[in-house]
Amino acid sequence: MKPKELARISPSHSSFSVELHKMPFFLNVWHYHKEIELLHIRKSTGTKFIGDHIGNFYKNDIILLGSNLPHMIVNDKTYFEEKLNAEALVFHFDTESIGKVFFSIPEMKKIYLLLERAKVGLIIKGNKQEIISRMNRLYEQEGFDKLISFLELLHIIAVTENSHPLSTTRFLDSFDKGSNSKLNQAYEFIFKNFNTEISLDLIADHVHMNASAFSRFFKKATNKSFIYYLNELRVGYACKKLLEDQELTVSQICYESGFNNLSNFNKQFKTITGKSPKEYVRCHLDFTQMI
Repeated sequence: MKPKELARISPSHSSFSVELHKMPFFLNVWHYHKEIELLHIRKSTGTKFIGDHIGNFYKNDIILLGSNLPHMIVNDKTYFEEKLNAEALVFHFDTESIGKVFFSIPEMKKIYLLLERAKVGLIIKGNKQEIISRMNRLYEQEGFDKLISFLELLHIIAVTENSHPLSTTRFLDSFDKGSNSKLNQAYEFIFKNFNTEISLDLIADHVHMNASAFSRFFKKATNKSFIYYLNELRVGYACKKLLEDQELTVSQICYESGFNNLSNFNKQFKTITGKSPKEYVRCHLDFTQMI
């Protein structure tokens, strides 16, 4: 199943929408929309899938998603099994509703560059307290004051230095070329099942191709073999778990990431990151102690 295109329509009296989502768990759908999305996670934890990025999300994360960037926010299992609450403040806006030329004027250059960077998705790490405070105030505003506050918010995010890309431009290129195609079906299946047993035959059967044809097709579209791409996703997920869930052992993370034995996990981790899992954690800790 390809990513679903969802309509994010702003109210008729505003050029953008601000919604407070309160629910037991977030929408578990691989989707995209033409509107740019600014998201503040107020409550809950889980895994975010943004383009070809996989990583954990936490309370007070701020994420900016570019137009038509496929994404999915999935809460941890406890949110489906117990009576918990997920909460997020979500902004949607379309540059054309404000005026496409408007964002190209000199005074808007920094915001324009921010929105260009957001095409692959951004996690905003710097100036979070002020950004969250302004987002909360915006939720209460109306009319002209709301629009001015929104542009000020975008400018503050634009000049904040500590923001990091999430997906890759290679994924965007393949998604653009392959819209409504078997490649999108493959992406969704991989993202939803990367930590289970996925064989080449299984993914090929899912997109109604034989294994050798799918292998050639995937390599041409992504410039990577299916197995290497799958291992990259699994190792990327493992990196997040190593740094963010240090109560788990390397062995536990190995199996949780989709590998079926520790030896292969260590081999693939070293191939992709250049380090062993323990070296990766140690290097990260040494770096954070320096800043």
